[in-house]
Amino acid sequence: MAMKLLADNTADTTDLATVSFTSSIDSTYKLYIFKFININPATDNAFFQFQANADGQSGYNETITSTVFIAYHNEADNDTSLQYVHDSGSDYDQDQGTSYQQLCTIGNGADESASGELFLFNPSNSTYVKHFYSTAASYHGSNYTRNMRVSGYFNTTTAIDDIQFKMSSGNLDGTIKMYGVG
Repeated sequence: MAMKLLADNTADTTDLATVSFTSSIDSTYKLYIFKFININPATDNAFFQFQANADGQSGYNETITSTVFIAYHNEADNDTSLQYVHDSGSDYDQDQGTSYQQLCTIGNGADESASGELFLFNPSNSTYVKHFYSTAASYHGSNYTRNMRVSGYFNTTTAIDDIQFKMSSGNLDGTIKMYGVG
């Protein structure tokens, strides 16, 4: 299966609060991969996150159910953990929520950033919900390296045709590429 680059967006902290993909998500491919590279927030310890619009909708507020696992290790080599994160008040997972889905937490220092991938399966299908998963490696502002894995689904049988990425606070810089696989 070949990957075809469909869009390449580079964000700069001076003027971009969001990076949106509003074209080329259609029935051409059954798998879309978004690669985010060296994402750095203007605000320290902000969440890098995403949401979608169903066909004909706006507002980036589709219903999501998701689950999250986080592994981390600090620079001092005295704190490590692997945890399943579930909490009805958590900033990480959602139980039929319409918030932006958190993909990772990133510090804003010169040596802090995140890179990873988001997979979106069969977004144009009008029979089934739309599954996704992400894996991200980030450097948190508290001197921790973190790996965050997120999986879930958009609870809609309507086609998804827009994806938007943003930070939970402030602007971002970095590159996000969208590929179609087929």
